[in-house]
Amino acid sequence: MPEPEVVVQTEYKKQDIPIQERPKAVKFPPVDWFVLTDQNFDQKIAEIEAKTGNKVMFVITPKGYENLAIGIAELRRYVKDQQAIIAYYEEALTEEE
Repeated sequence: MPEPEVVVQTEYKKQDIPIQERPKAVKFPPVDWFVLTDQNFDQKIAEIEAKTGNKVMFVITPKGYENLAIGIAELRRYVKDQQAIIAYYEEALTEEE
């Protein structure tokens, strides 16, 4: 008795992956920056206290500010890279339709 013939048939099925809506844009509230020096220290502290009722300050060194700027630039780069990846996959999905 001969062996039965095996027939291989390949079927391609398209995945139904919906394109998702983009998230809403990021909106940062305004931030007030002051540069304090020996010459304007007392004046700026008085202005801040009059405006807010507090003498609270957050201080950053010049190197810390540089690192903050580098970190923000890295964050921007990362977001742009992610946007490019998303655009690539969205384009690949819409080309198949």
